[in-house]
Amino acid sequence: MCLKVEEVLTDGRRIITFRNGTKKEISADKRTMTISFFNGDVKKIMPDRTVIYYYADAQTTHIAYPDGLEVLQFPNNQIEKHYPDGTKEIVFPDRTVKCLYCNGFKETFFPDGTVVKVEKNGDKIVVFSNGQKEIHTVQFKRREYPDGTVRTVYYNGRQETKYSTGRVQIKDEESNIILDKK
Repeated sequence: MCLKVEEVLTDGRRIITFRNGTKKEISADKRTMTISFFNGDVKKIMPDRTVIYYYADAQTTHIAYPDGLEVLQFPNNQIEKHYPDGTKEIVFPDRTVKCLYCNGFKETFFPDGTVVKVEKNGDKIVVFSNGQKEIHTVQFKRREYPDGTVRTVYYNGRQETKYSTGRVQIKDEESNIILDKK
């Protein structure tokens, strides 16, 4: 009962076929190896030690580089990069890019130019392509407008608007004006 069959081709390549249908092809210079598994998965080891693994069922490719970078390519065109320092970068099919850093900080870049930054503590800054900026904390949500107007809504519902003209308006949690200084 033979467990494997080995062929040496005229160009120097070796093909080893295992009983379960898995095939291993070794290049003539022995620097590249391709393993085709019986389930359809394919693993390729390149001369520079890069490993490319294709998961047939998931239609996903996983590339592991010698420097520790790992790249995953999904069938929906999502691409994930996992860096040796723990940073992850995800590029979604709509070209949105999300970066997750090992210190807990997150950044998301949207195709329209909007950028969302989230601190480890949950504080969030959203910078819109029209120049507006939002800051979200547990104490308040604030929107800053390009003309200098700043509107803040506090956790208790109180609202404060400081206009670029110097006017200040404060409303209570029921939106009743309690101060309107012009």
